[in-house]
Amino acid sequence: MPIYEYKCKKCGKYFEHLARRFSEPVPKCPKCGAAQTEKQLSSFSAGKGGGNFSSSCPTGTCPLG
Repeated sequence: MPIYEYKCKKCGKYFEHLARRFSEPVPKCPKCGAAQTEKQLSSFSAGKGGGNFSSSCPTGTCPLG
């Protein structure tokens, strides 16, 4: 099941949504309840054994926190 990132057009909140199926409707914002959300381009991290993970945030601080 893919996890998608969304941004609310009304309040600006970033949030993640676990899609159980591909035909699922766009989720409402968990903060304000608005239905005007848009899917964001997201990156992924790939890990190696031993817990070494690469981060898509070069400074270690990601703005989507």
